[in-house]
Amino acid sequence: MIRVAFTTLGCKVNQYETQRIIDSFEEQGFAVVGFDEQADLYVVNSCSVTQLAEKKSLQIVRRAARQNPGARVVLTGCFAQFTILRGERVGEAALVVPNTDKMRTVHYVLDAFPDIRKEVQRDPAPRALSTPYERTRAVVKVQDGCNVCCSFCSIPFTRPRMFSRPAHEVLDEIRRLVDEGFREVVLTGVLIGSYGADTGSGGVDLAGLIQQMARIDGLERIRISSIELTQVTDRLIDVCASEPKVCPHLHIPLQSGDDGILQRMNRPYRQQDVLNLAEKLYTKIPDLAITTDIMVGFPGEDESAFRQTCKVVESVQYARAHIFRFSPRPGTPAAQMEDQVPDAEKERRSHELAELCRRYRERFVAQRLGRTLRVLVEGKQGKGGLMKGLTDNYVSVEFAGGAHLAGQLVWVRLLSLSDDGAMGELVSTLGGHEDGRLHLLPNRAEADTLYLRVRG
Repeated sequence: MIRVAFTTLGCKVNQYETQRIIDSFEEQGFAVVGFDEQADLYVVNSCSVTQLAEKKSLQIVRRAARQNPGARVVLTGCFAQFTILRGERVGEAALVVPNTDKMRTVHYVLDAFPDIRKEVQRDPAPRALSTPYERTRAVVKVQDGCNVCCSFCSIPFTRPRMFSRPAHEVLDEIRRLVDEGFREVVLTGVLIGSYGADTGSGGVDLAGLIQQMARIDGLERIRISSIELTQVTDRLIDVCASEPKVCPHLHIPLQSGDDGILQRMNRPYRQQDVLNLAEKLYTKIPDLAITTDIMVGFPGEDESAFRQTCKVVESVQYARAHIFRFSPRPGTPAAQMEDQVPDAEKERRSHELAELCRRYRERFVAQRLGRTLRVLVEGKQGKGGLMKGLTDNYVSVEFAGGAHLAGQLVWVRLLSLSDDGAMGELVSTLGGHEDGRLHLLPNRAEADTLYLRVRG
């Protein structure tokens, strides 16, 4: 029996692809085990979005090789693609699968290792041996590839082909996931807003796909993953505002709030576009959470430019932000730019911005204390063994409850702030509750007063 373990670095697209790769290994008779267990084969789905991501990918490959010296380590993903493009060799990896062909990883393995092929064919493992994934939120990739070509980004090198999955194929997959017990689907893609007829969707745009998803019985929540500002169309906003199954949560990367830096980044918007869209979204979509990605230390970012980013954060008041430092990617225009920012200055700005974003994250949660919100329960987590889940607008909530609640939608009253979200109390299981996303928020002045009172 051949045992295979998987690990994933990076984005939700990678996570989705790993699950599909797992399915293909199961179909061929492999037994899937945890990555910390002894396995005959370790598959690393890697990331190269930053130097740190590449370093972590390499570390995991080496850790797997040390964990079982007799095992084979297979490397795929974006970092794998870059090693091919740069002509580099990862000594600990017995096989490197191009990112563009990663969905055929199992066939690469069977072709490269005849002894494994022979053993799998001789003694196929039953599918029941694999570790089931939790029946809570399912990630579904609907689009791949990017043609925006931001000056700092390596994705056009590792995912160059733009395509959309046909709508009927996506809908069939979602129906299967609902039948398996999933209540929420997270739509993901490299440039998800480009989903459409021109790249193979079958004539349906993203808003139309969501409308068709909403008609699937048993699907309770639809969440859109990261989407570019320029692709948040009025039609998409109207669907998000009018369709109850769509979560009031949009992750819209900012990267920088300074017009000059945005131009150097080759980002197709400016500061005022960000502010205008945020105002429109908050006006049209009740109880909306806007989350974001922000880069600090891009070449040429001086203190004035950094302050413009802080200004945008203060104006939009993001519910959550992922902050990362500029990391030059080989072959990108930004790697060759002058005025590189010193690492110490990147670190200082990163810490300052993280503190600013933390305050607005806490304010977002504090404005909702005392309210009863719908929570999809993910299971027991934390030191105290509390149940944990997410509200429709992406607040992480911990509360006391039975393990049988995992995978269910329940109503939880938010009581106090926690390190990552809120502590709450279970009010009822789903059904018949009048509170939720349509509950009226206090005005901005009242919300600020509430926040200050909570924080003392």
